[in-house]
Amino acid sequence: MPPTVRDATAADLHTVATTLTRAFDDDPVFQVLFGTPMPSARVEQFFAIAAGIAQRRREGLVQVTAGGEGATVWAPPGQWKMPASDIVRHAPGMVRSFRGRMFANLKVLNVLEAHHPEEPHWYLEFIGTDPAHQGKGIGSALLQPMVDRCDEEGIGAYLESSKEANIPFYARFGFEVTERITLPGDVDEWLMWRSPR
Repeated sequence: MPPTVRDATAADLHTVATTLTRAFDDDPVFQVLFGTPMPSARVEQFFAIAAGIAQRRREGLVQVTAGGEGATVWAPPGQWKMPASDIVRHAPGMVRSFRGRMFANLKVLNVLEAHHPEEPHWYLEFIGTDPAHQGKGIGSALLQPMVDRCDEEGIGAYLESSKEANIPFYARFGFEVTERITLPGDVDEWLMWRSPR
């Protein structure tokens, strides 16, 4: 039976942050952003902020499986950039998360923003499954509802994959690599776009 996926509530944000932290533990870009070994508490703080911002923006932007094994964070069309009010509000938490890497990490963000598509799209900011639960269809259960929504709305979807090994997974849902870029810190990112069907 496929995992049950639901909209996350404010009470779920800790679970979402913990799950994404575990899922991104070996992520090359996050290792550049936070260093190695990854400081779990600070990564978790980052994900709590990111998921909290998305969850407060609109219902349905953060989704989680019933048991908290996997989670996604989306940005709706035209809202993929963090509003200035949220940047100001959460700056202290971000500084605590990134510590001395804050300014270097802004360079990474600037490169990603420069390559971000301008046409309307849903942006998959984060998707992750706790490593203890990978291979059970959780990622597919998380991704399929939004892919269906994109088709219903006639809107594209976009994501950045920091692992080449994940490209075939996204390709099964119609995502195609549009560009491969190298970020500061000498790590690659594959930019992927999905046109509605």
